Amino acid sequence: MLPAPIAWGSGHTIRILDQTLLPAEELYLDLATVDAVAEAIRTLRVRGAPLIGIAAAMGVSLAIPDGQAGRDGRGSEELTAVLSACDTLQATRPTAVNLFWALDRVRTRAREVAARGGDLHSALVAEATDIWNEDRDMCDRIGEAGLSLVPDGATVLTHCNAGALATGGIGTALAPVYRAHREGRRVSVVADETRPLLQGSRLTAWELTRAGVPTTVIADNMAASRLRRGDITCVIVGADRIARNGDVANKIGTYSVALAARAHGVPFYVAAPRSTFDPATADGAAIPIEERSATEVRRAGGSVVAAAAAEVWNPAFDITPAELVTGYITDAGLLTREELGRLV
Repeated sequence: MLPAPIAWGSGHTIRILDQTLLPAEELYLDLATVDAVAEAIRTLRVRGAPLIGIAAAMGVSLAIPDGQAGRDGRGSEELTAVLSACDTLQATRPTAVNLFWALDRVRTRAREVAARGGDLHSALVAEATDIWNEDRDMCDRIGEAGLSLVPDGATVLTHCNAGALATGGIGTALAPVYRAHREGRRVSVVADETRPLLQGSRLTAWELTRAGVPTTVIADNMAASRLRRGDITCVIVGADRIARNGDVANKIGTYSVALAARAHGVPFYVAAPRSTFDPATADGAAIPIEERSATEVRRAGGSVVAAAAAEVWNPAFDITPAELVTGYITDAGLLTREELGRLV
């Protein structure tokens, strides 16, 4: 019952689920160009840090014709096209480190294959598929690592969407929930709606209820009051980048939830694969934060909800300090901040 947000399409295309239309419409698009993939990432048709990396890696393969790499002396031209495609896709979103990690892998593979005159297109497809399969496996291991945090009768609060729609597998933050549900444990989820684009109410609630997991949607400003009630077992969120010191960049509003969880003694966990950890970034202050269009805040559901003369500040992410994180649920196990070094 879990959705498939990305796949290789028929012919020389990539098929994506347009997440901007959910939950009202389930529409799949076939993307045939690098620019189309870049637009899909930029406009959040494809979103979620791991899935962005997968989509970008797949998208690079569209830069050259199927099966034509290295033939007729055009290998150098095709490598140039591939590297240009990597640059185009890398410029779409600045915060999610998975994007840079995946494209660095693609660049390395492309240069190696081009140097020996191999079939560049086939190599790019293979590398992107490897990245996708590895992410699926990492999601499964994250689910296993966090399973003990979701006992029978647990209620998990989450923010934004870090499930199957955001990854190549069963998700990051939702992976322990799906594992517990599959084992027959009674588990429910409280999902923050996640303004301004409502990824919690539109996406998290959609995929969880499809899978049969009881889900309650709350407005973001209700999270502290819900945590105060005492019925939340733990908070589990995803991440777009985790700095070397354990600071976490995630969807705007995550920091508020972490503060409220600390105030009410509720454990706060961050779930992420190795590709989301960025040892090259010392701390959260060094993480670039994407600022998005004011229109996302000015409008809701097609209606204007802000005064035209008012200024708008719309950062897509915030930084949660490592000291607010109880633990990190990773494909290498459940880790403390002091243990993050083993992921490097």
